[in-house]
Amino acid sequence: MTGPAFPDHEYLTVKELAELLRLKERKVYDLAASGAVPCSKATGKLLFPAAEIRQWIEQAQSGSLSKTPTRATVRPPIVLGSHDPLLDWAIRQSRCGLASFFDGSLDGLERFVRGEGVATGLHIHDAKTDRWNVPVVSVSAADQNAVLISFATRRRGLVFRTGRAKPVGLSDVAGLRMVPRQAESGTDTLFRELAAKERLDLSKLEFAALARTEDEAVEAVRRGDADVTFGLEAVARSYGLEFSPIVEEQFALLVDRKAWFDEAVQRLMAFCRTNQFSNRAAAYGGYDTKDLGSVIWNA
Repeated sequence: MTGPAFPDHEYLTVKELAELLRLKERKVYDLAASGAVPCSKATGKLLFPAAEIRQWIEQAQSGSLSKTPTRATVRPPIVLGSHDPLLDWAIRQSRCGLASFFDGSLDGLERFVRGEGVATGLHIHDAKTDRWNVPVVSVSAADQNAVLISFATRRRGLVFRTGRAKPVGLSDVAGLRMVPRQAESGTDTLFRELAAKERLDLSKLEFAALARTEDEAVEAVRRGDADVTFGLEAVARSYGLEFSPIVEEQFALLVDRKAWFDEAVQRLMAFCRTNQFSNRAAAYGGYDTKDLGSVIWNA
């Protein structure tokens, strides 16, 4: 193979590999995302081990770049990101074989980009564009072989116990003990954005122990550990608590395109099209799943 000299350092950058193969950098990203070229990620950047790239080139026939790679990154069958009760239930009820690790939208997106799961649940609002999920995904996952699909519209607001005066807006939580969510969650990001709009001084709020899932936050209110949380209507109803709506948010799934066609994800999505799933969403309340499965964004 003629062309630029093979670099003598341990790892190649996207630019170096593109020059070596005489390809556009976008093509190199596509090859890495599909697993067709040996690669690894460090601090969010793609790096290509020089020894494996040299072997991969030598094994390719007639200059083809579509041969089986020496080493391909295999995503584990895990759904990451934001905790959603309906999605959580569907994963288990469908017996699709997928595991879950829910620790917030931002955490899930970061882990997905590192290849730690086949999908991640997101509800990240962009204040500048007033859009959900697409602005952050189009930047963070631009080099991923992934697709963003709709899962549900969810009603979010203030969850509180019966007998307490109904809070109408976030400013009404002043003086109440509130359950906070982790900084990596879309809930915390949205709460702070809306609080700023209402000029709510968060430093003057009293906070209970941090909750890492929707259920955990609402359960704390039910137990009496706190007076209120910024939670989902579906979870409030499940725990027999009151709910005051504030916003309708878009919950979506960012899915690895290859994994989308695998049996596990297909089994999950097939279950989500059944009457059993629709009935469960209706029983929960606060969900609109009419656009489930529609494509919102493609990498």
